[in-house]
Amino acid sequence: MNTLVNIARYHLVDRLQYLVLPVGVTLFAFGVNVVIFSVIPETPEQNYSGGLFTLFVFMLVCGAMSMTKSLPFGLALGVSRRSYYLGTVLLVTGLSALYAVGITVLQAIEKGTGGWGLGLNYFRVPWLLDGPWYLTLLTSFVFLVLMFLYGMWYGLIYRRASVLGVVAFGAAQVLVLLSVVLVLSWTDSWSKLGTFFSTLTVGGLTGALALLVCVAGAGGFATMRRVRV
Repeated sequence: MNTLVNIARYHLVDRLQYLVLPVGVTLFAFGVNVVIFSVIPETPEQNYSGGLFTLFVFMLVCGAMSMTKSLPFGLALGVSRRSYYLGTVLLVTGLSALYAVGITVLQAIEKGTGGWGLGLNYFRVPWLLDGPWYLTLLTSFVFLVLMFLYGMWYGLIYRRASVLGVVAFGAAQVLVLLSVVLVLSWTDSWSKLGTFFSTLTVGGLTGALALLVCVAGAGGFATMRRVRV
């Protein structure tokens, strides 16, 4: 366990990447949204900015960089691939918990102030982060972990097979989605899919995201064992 903690601390030497930039960029985007919505007609029922996704995208980038920029030196210190991967997962768990608490608190303030006095819903995202505070906390935590692990997987693919591997990995996912679309079209099942999503609760969505976390984590771990540095 001490080894995993040390690996997490090793990553946090770069506080700019893991702490300063994610928080700074998210708050900057929030400030921009406040300015924009302060000068447009107030329409509370429509004021959903979606700017919070900046943080989730940044977690994806941080995950990829943790397996590209930091990996060679980490392994050069004598750390095993398994320990490096699990230590990074420990880091993302802590960061995601911290950011999820921040999102939950700011969402509560947002609700209490009527959307910062502007009817602005920045920390509330329809259908995703739109339930009780404990579901917001859990869903944002799971989604943040998912984005980081997904980024880690991409970073490991890059280490394993360079740009060509990343392109092939992305293309494979596109083909899977295309296959799903074709199956739904051929079986005339779009209405059933729409019914399914219309009845899916926030809790059910969180469960689906948790399943994807397991897939991304297992896929990244399997790739880590074959990565070349």
